[in-house]
Order: sequence, then C-alpha cells, then structure tokens
Amino acid sequence: MSDDGDKGPDRGPATPPHAGMPGAIPPKSEFKGPLKPLAYLDRGLAWFEAFILSAGVLLMATNSVANVVGRFGFGRSFPATEEINQFLVILITFAGIGYAARQGRHIRMSAIYDQFSDRWRKVLMVVIALITAAVMFVLAWYSFSYVMSVYNTGRIAPATRLPVYMMLVWLPVGFVVTGIQYVLTAVANISRPDVYISASVIDSYEDSETPV
Repeated sequence: MSDDGDKGPDRGPATPPHAGMPGAIPPKSEFKGPLKPLAYLDRGLAWFEAFILSAGVLLMATNSVANVVGRFGFGRSFPATEEINQFLVILITFAGIGYAARQGRHIRMSAIYDQFSDRWRKVLMVVIALITAAVMFVLAWYSFSYVMSVYNTGRIAPATRLPVYMMLVWLPVGFVVTGIQYVLTAVANISRPDVYISASVIDSYEDSETPV
C-alpha cells in the first residue's frame, strides 16, 4: 500500500486512471501463488452464475412469449406457464445474489466507511465480508433444512407435476455461492494491496468501481 494510505478521504483514486477503461486488466487482478486455486474457483463461479442467469432470463422470456402467442394466436394458453415462471424467478433471484456480490453491486451504506483511510477501510471490508459470508452460510443451512422439509412432504406442483423441492433447491445453492464470493472478497483484501469490494472489483472514488 502506498504511503498516502493513512490520509483522509480526499485522496485520489485508488487505481490508476486507465484501470477503469475497457480492456484494462491490472496484473494483480487474480489470486496467485498458493492462492491460485481460488482463481479457478472464482472463474468457475463466474461462468456458472452467468450461464444460470442467462439461461433463466431466456427461458422466462421464451415461456412468456409462447404463452402470449398461444393465448391470442390459438385461443389456448399453457397451464404450466405460471409455475415455470415462478421456478425461474426463484432461480434468477438466488443465482443473482451471488453474481451481484461478485460484481460488487449490492447496496452499501458507506457514509462512515468512506471516512476511513485505505488501511482501515481494508480492515473494515475484511470484517464486513467475513460476517456477511457467515450470515450467508447460516441462511444456506436454514434454507437447506426448509428444502428437506418440503422434500419430506412429497408435494407435487399441479401443472408441471414436478416435485416442489426441485423449485426451491436454488435457495441454499444461491446462499452458498454468495457466501463463497464474500470469503473470496476477504481473501482478496488480505492478499492484495488495494481495497476490494469483491474479489474482482477494486473500491475507488471514481463514478464507478474498477473491475479487474
């Protein structure tokens, strides 16, 4: 960390001016050395989240459009449309919280946080990330217990005839992925010189955070 890390919030941007430009990828953006496996985990989660979200949105749009065409074009709608969309809403929501965490897009109350120097903001970010990760894992446990309770009831969706627990399985998955993202954020702040609001986004005082 540079010597001006102890100055107040009137310091310059935490990253070089070119870092926020398209295509600019700082060499310190990945986990290295003994932490290299975390880089593969981070990339794997990024592909997983992007695929799930893209597929979910496309399927929801296709399902809705097909239902509209069937209703107004052929006078008959698909009975399973509502159930499928309910499932996709759960999928997109709980896969999206992990994606938002990776992009550093969750809402932050930073009025006090912004008053600290880089050194203390880094410490505070590590604490915030670890506490948030712990909360996510606790929620994952409770949601898993809920999914298992639904599984034990043997409930079946009336239109699709699918087990209801299959629609809810993304609750614990989403919480676990989000918890992992916040653990990676804590590790990134411990192992790298800059302040990171996620494992791939540097905190800065520019209009938008710098992705790495």
